[in-house]
Amino acid sequence: MCAAVLFVWQRVKFLNVLQELCASFAGNIPQVRKKTAYAMHVCDWSSDVCSSDLAMAAKMFYTVVVADDEEELREAVCTMIPWQDYGFQMVGSASNGLDALQMVEQHEPDLLITDIQMPFISGIELARQVREIRPATNIAFLSGYDDFEYAKQAIQYNIISYMLKPLTIEGLGAELRTIHEKIDAQFALFRQAAQKNDGMDARAAILMPLVLDEYAEPEGEAQARATARECGLLRDEEDKPCYTVMVSSLLNEDGGNCTTHAFVASVDRLAAKYLRSVSFFTSGKVISVLLGNPSDFQEYLHILADEIAQMADRVLGRRCYVGVSRETWNLSGLHGAYREAMEALRQGEGAEGGVQFISDLSPAVKGGSLLCKRALDALDQHYADADLSLVSLSGMLDVSPNHLSACIKKYAGETFINILIRKRMDAARELIATSSLKIQEISQRCGYIDQHYFSYCFKKYCGESPNAMRRRLDREKAGERS
Repeated sequence: MCAAVLFVWQRVKFLNVLQELCASFAGNIPQVRKKTAYAMHVCDWSSDVCSSDLAMAAKMFYTVVVADDEEELREAVCTMIPWQDYGFQMVGSASNGLDALQMVEQHEPDLLITDIQMPFISGIELARQVREIRPATNIAFLSGYDDFEYAKQAIQYNIISYMLKPLTIEGLGAELRTIHEKIDAQFALFRQAAQKNDGMDARAAILMPLVLDEYAEPEGEAQARATARECGLLRDEEDKPCYTVMVSSLLNEDGGNCTTHAFVASVDRLAAKYLRSVSFFTSGKVISVLLGNPSDFQEYLHILADEIAQMADRVLGRRCYVGVSRETWNLSGLHGAYREAMEALRQGEGAEGGVQFISDLSPAVKGGSLLCKRALDALDQHYADADLSLVSLSGMLDVSPNHLSACIKKYAGETFINILIRKRMDAARELIATSSLKIQEISQRCGYIDQHYFSYCFKKYCGESPNAMRRRLDREKAGERS
């Protein structure tokens, strides 16, 4: 009895500390919303959502992928949970983080439930990479490691739930019900924001002529900055961010523009998770001026643009196109940035992915088929790099990950991860057949630091282990000689 009481007390203590950690992190990490309540669940959206919007969202089924290396637990979760009763549809399960990442890219789920400690890549690293390619996917951690460091790392990825093992089927069901309610609230809040028309604030009024008027002659950059400080756009004289302009538009089923002023609130709500922003509506599009430093833009800008497009598609049922400019350090440079964003938007309409950066349209990469060819050539050269990912490859080619992923899918007919695995497995098969290298050496030459994971992937792809293939080929060669 005492042991049980102690166990409950430890769990309560952990969750209380988690709550305190979240409060302390909220002001420092861009992904964390300041308006949150943390206990077992990390994000609380429902308080700001009206009941009618929640009722509409509650009718939806959300897709889910489960990742856990404990086979017995994973099978129990997948088979014993009545997923549809809780408003979910299971689309896949994985025994390790890398397979889970592949499933996220393939299925684009609404929810990923993952253990923290898994083979090949941890749940924390999985969450980071999922945010890069699918920021609209919610993540719930299921872990037996009530370690505060894990909790702190989890917070920065805006985790929707942190569940501690052991957890009964009934307990997990209750958690799923709560998670569904929270996703309902997210979707409803996004939809509700898209129905409001709150008018234009003072910051937008200051920015609009700087962005739109080609012939505007501001009274110098210093005067423009002074005005920006007066309206609260800039904090003080030491606040000297760089700026990027982003233009968003919604299309209906017939391909017609259906963007309204109300979409401003939806865009601003998502932008606030990552960057300082001011948005306004004009001529069938939402124009956002984003403020930050270059490292902020490098880390968060493509994530934000992808999330806007993904949420518009999933929640509003609308195709969303987003064009993004280069950075400028001057308020007087906003009009040039706006022209770049509009050019990216025009070029991106009708393209795969929905998001287009002006850098994606440089002469060296213009054209999806050419970009795909360059990507495949780069894969041929760098597949042995253990750190190669969609994000790192997009950096090599100077395009956004979303744009690159969409081009590869369209012109190569499969995902980046599938192509990378095939190249690595084909190379491994060739080395096994033609060299006397040890399996560990072959693993490293094909981009796998972990030999165990290499053997796992090889057997999954080729139907037999590397050692089994080598023995079989040796027997066949011996038979030919005799």
